[in-house]
Amino acid sequence: MTPSRRIGFISTRFAGTDGVSLETAKWASVLERMDHECFYFCGECDRPQKQSYVVPEALYRHPKIDDINQAVFAGTWGRIHEDCKEHTEIKELHQDFFSVFIRPVCLTKQVQELKEYLKEHLYKFAYQFRLEALIVENALAIPINLPLGLAITEFIAETGYPVIAHHHDFHWERQRFMNNSVRDYIAAAFPPNLPSIRHVVINSVQANQLASRIGVGGMVIPNVMDFDSPPSPPDDYALTARADLGVAQDQFMILQPTRIIQRKGIEHAIELTRRLGLPAKLVISHAAGDEGTDYEKRVRQFAALLDVTVNFESHIVGASRGRTPDGRKIYTLADIYPHADLVTYPSSLEGFGNGFLEAIYYKRPLLVNNYSIYEADIKPKGFQVIEFDGFISDKNLEEARAILTDPEKTCETCELNYKLARRYYSYTMLERRLGLLLADCFGEVV
Repeated sequence: MTPSRRIGFISTRFAGTDGVSLETAKWASVLERMDHECFYFCGECDRPQKQSYVVPEALYRHPKIDDINQAVFAGTWGRIHEDCKEHTEIKELHQDFFSVFIRPVCLTKQVQELKEYLKEHLYKFAYQFRLEALIVENALAIPINLPLGLAITEFIAETGYPVIAHHHDFHWERQRFMNNSVRDYIAAAFPPNLPSIRHVVINSVQANQLASRIGVGGMVIPNVMDFDSPPSPPDDYALTARADLGVAQDQFMILQPTRIIQRKGIEHAIELTRRLGLPAKLVISHAAGDEGTDYEKRVRQFAALLDVTVNFESHIVGASRGRTPDGRKIYTLADIYPHADLVTYPSSLEGFGNGFLEAIYYKRPLLVNNYSIYEADIKPKGFQVIEFDGFISDKNLEEARAILTDPEKTCETCELNYKLARRYYSYTMLERRLGLLLADCFGEVV
């Protein structure tokens, strides 16, 4: 029997319903049932206080970190610019043939000072909880907190801690990180190539890219759900969810269970609702999130253009049950999924697809855009969904009408999908792979 270990999770935040926080909770649940203890280092945290070490500067939306990101990825510095000669640090040195991707000395100092500050707290985190291993959740993959990634990398290099680096999305998968003035930092820490790190990715495409770009292998562990424990039927609290979401008894409820961001392709869900020819209402469960509100305005305008009523219900859908300031019930996704007659997942880009798994877990029929990871990793498993390639076709509409009007057939399809997901995306699968990783970290025989 393998010994229990004290394991520290590290990320920019462990809070709310973002994909990283959700998957971390699942990993921690599995590790704890394997008799390990879990602790958390982050900038924002909703985990038990006695197991948490919170440093506000670790949060990617901390004002200091936000200022750095604006400067190196989106601001005057860190992009092609014409006013570099006006900056005093290089005014006397600048030549026209010098690189346009530059950053001021003061910004370099700021990054380094924050790196040292965060690294000091990483040492305190490790000492306080007597940690034996670390799991870094996405903080060494996507450069939304440069000082934190650099601090983690140096801490690992200085201590030799066994580390599982769990990568959800990489900088090369996001256009907003293409042009920058921090290529040296990204090369060093996103992700780093250190001997004590075991890399984990969530899809096979990432594994291939990691090997070709960084020269390291990665184990593929897709997102999971507890398919060994089916969801309970809605209780009395959840029975009112459909009405509170604004869906009448004679209407079909179409659920878009995602944030309102551009890559989620919500226009397709609106078009589907408009063209169905059936009484239906589209419910969007999440808010715009951290990427601004421009796309939300676009979604609202598009819905008005097609004369589709869309219910934006993020104010009554949260991570836990409760009450709004005006006394309305707050529901969880577990409360509202069972009421959905059809779930739409029209994303053009996903690292894996939590929304896909959630719909399968709650045995709901599903409309899916044929995004790359779905086609490469999920579709070959044999799931039966309404699938479209970039646009809603007449065939898709016929399939959706058939699903909505033939509950018995729909139930059979959902049961088949659930069985497939239990085989490939269960906690049992996750436990086996984490066992292999930890055994490798500590040189144990499995």
